[in-house]
Amino acid sequence: MNGAGNRFILADVRGRAAAFNLSRDTVRSLAHIHHFDQLLVLEDSDTSDAFMRIWNADGNEVGACGNGTRAAAWAMMQDTGTRHVSLGTVGGRLLASDAGPMTISVDMGKPGLDWQDIPLARAMDTVRLDYAAEADGVRIEGPGAVSMGNPHAVFFIREVETFPVARLGREVEFDPLFPERVNAGFAQIFDASHIRLRVWERGAGITAACGTGACAALVAAHRRGLAERRASIMADGGELMVEWREDDHVILTGPVEDEGEITLDL
Repeated sequence: MNGAGNRFILADVRGRAAAFNLSRDTVRSLAHIHHFDQLLVLEDSDTSDAFMRIWNADGNEVGACGNGTRAAAWAMMQDTGTRHVSLGTVGGRLLASDAGPMTISVDMGKPGLDWQDIPLARAMDTVRLDYAAEADGVRIEGPGAVSMGNPHAVFFIREVETFPVARLGREVEFDPLFPERVNAGFAQIFDASHIRLRVWERGAGITAACGTGACAALVAAHRRGLAERRASIMADGGELMVEWREDDHVILTGPVEDEGEITLDL
């Protein structure tokens, strides 16, 4: 499946999760063969319709994936005929709803805005970090930091299309300021309700879209006074809508696509 071009393999192992053991090397091998950004696995849950585990392409398990949650929710809705599902994740319980043909909204919960929520290696104002990175003579500084169940640093730049996302993204991901590594977002503000975004995802590299990255970009931009509480986030793979509601919850809405079934050789 994919969500705005963000590519996933979704495996539903409810009722047989004990037989589905994945090592980091196995996930990395599968990603090399099938070229996905994240591997999503649905397991049984006593508190939600399913529990979703998430692995990045580098084999590391992570706590959140916004577009992946939307994709998994769509698949579950097709099976049950319902318009609402709940998914447990390491980052918390998420509620998703049908928002139209091949379109899913998910309540991503409240963003983490304290330096310990991200987390950072030291206390710092997360509206604008006292941080800079440089690669190949290009320098960036002062990102906003947001946790959406996973860590994000969002840089605001003038021209994203020609920006060296790969070089700077890799530099930022592994900086010691981010003890759990970080997703690096590069946002260009067109106006208060339109943002162009490219993301270097930790453990996956440049992806066509990043749901939690889109949420983080909107939150960081609004805190900086650059955007309204609701905006269109244009990723490489398509458009996502993000709203940071007055109740502090962030709602992510966008398209999903079912690309078909494959057999995993484990």
